[in-house]
Amino acid sequence: MKTLLLIRHAKSSWDAPGLSDADRPLNDRGKKDAPEMAKRLKKRGLSIDQFISSTAKRARKTAKYFAEEFDVKKEDIKEVEDLYMANAPGFVKTIEYTKKKHDIIALFSHNPGITEFANSLTHVRIDDMPTCSVFAVQAEVNDWEEFMNAEKKFLFFDYPGKSDSE
Repeated sequence: MKTLLLIRHAKSSWDAPGLSDADRPLNDRGKKDAPEMAKRLKKRGLSIDQFISSTAKRARKTAKYFAEEFDVKKEDIKEVEDLYMANAPGFVKTIEYTKKKHDIIALFSHNPGITEFANSLTHVRIDDMPTCSVFAVQAEVNDWEEFMNAEKKFLFFDYPGKSDSE
């Protein structure tokens, strides 16, 4: 059984117009939402085996907040260039190259690609993955190389501000 968690980076700052897109940091809301969402994810009882992040600063920082909540060293977060402004092939390549021993992986990436990819996985459709949202799916496979061709089960979609009754 393999479980994929797609996590959009937390809210980023636009305060420094001269910064490159890849270097934009999290803003105050992002710094609040990321630890909160990490706690909510941990309450679900999942044990994340591998954290994989886009190389963009805002995605890396979001991943660090989640890793901290799960007692994983920030040095153990794998950075993948293909997840920066990724399209479906970038996500697929990252997933298929994940080691077989990892059963639950968390990918930290960006819109619009992360929403489009989430919508390609199951019958569940979302209009937009808000910042710091988590979209989870599962497949009954033994290897990540088999994941994309397998039937996937939607597990949950959570985001900052979502109530438990939604």
